[in-house]
Amino acid sequence: MLDEQLIDPTTKHTTDPFPRQEQVPPGLTEAMAPLPDHGEQSYRGSGRLAGRRALITGGDSGIGRAVAIAFAREGARVAISYLPSEQSDAEETGDWIADAGSDPLLLPGDLRSEQHCMDLVEHTEQAFGGLDLLVLNAAHQRNRSGIDELRTGDFEDVMRINLFAPVFLARAAVPLMDAGSSIITTTSIQRSDPSSALVDAAMTKAALVAFTTALAEELGPRGIRVNAVAPGPIWTPLIPSNGWPDKLAGFGRDTPLGRAGQPAELAGAYVYLASDDASYVSGSVLPVTGGRGG
Repeated sequence: MLDEQLIDPTTKHTTDPFPRQEQVPPGLTEAMAPLPDHGEQSYRGSGRLAGRRALITGGDSGIGRAVAIAFAREGARVAISYLPSEQSDAEETGDWIADAGSDPLLLPGDLRSEQHCMDLVEHTEQAFGGLDLLVLNAAHQRNRSGIDELRTGDFEDVMRINLFAPVFLARAAVPLMDAGSSIITTTSIQRSDPSSALVDAAMTKAALVAFTTALAEELGPRGIRVNAVAPGPIWTPLIPSNGWPDKLAGFGRDTPLGRAGQPAELAGAYVYLASDDASYVSGSVLPVTGGRGG
């Protein structure tokens, strides 16, 4: 007989329709209803990342916060990047990192800036004495009513945050990384099952898969692994700030598990890919989609 009762994944988190709500991008956690679960009360570490030094972009909230909490509880030192407008979220994430026994490094700024991307890597390396884990998680998306109404400035913002920044960050980080280090990108189910309303964001998520595969091939001989996590519908501040308040009631309900995922349900995927348990895993894409294809 099992010592612990099995948990039904279809009811592990809320299956209730999300209420109508809308935020100005990038959105804040405290304004969400219901609040997301980042593993604050549930994630238990076991030292799998002891001594590692990590930089997580978009680490203030959502998936990034869940990864930051998990990495810290697994023994890593954690730096997070975020927009200045997300300071309150970042400070809360910093408190959880500190609760795990590690001094957080909070690095506000705009990833659209090439210099800021370079500075993020430099500040992390100076504070921690090196960099072993780079999680390229930050992203931007907005609902698009049609290709003919996609403004050039909006398109450029998505490209710079979702594609340019990962290249700038990896370019700066790789020379500092030793064998055993790991780079993890956050792609999406949109990479292979794109929505017309997210045409530009979906483009970037497909491109990130190519980036991950190509970089894994380049860095493999140096002992640096590169992988991706592909989330499905996950309840983060990105969703109520996406510009589709009337669609939230059905968010995630079209998955085989019948509900949206919570950020905490992604953390284990990133920990696995960052850890020595995944020592023979590189160039892979790990879907966490509630059973939905892609």
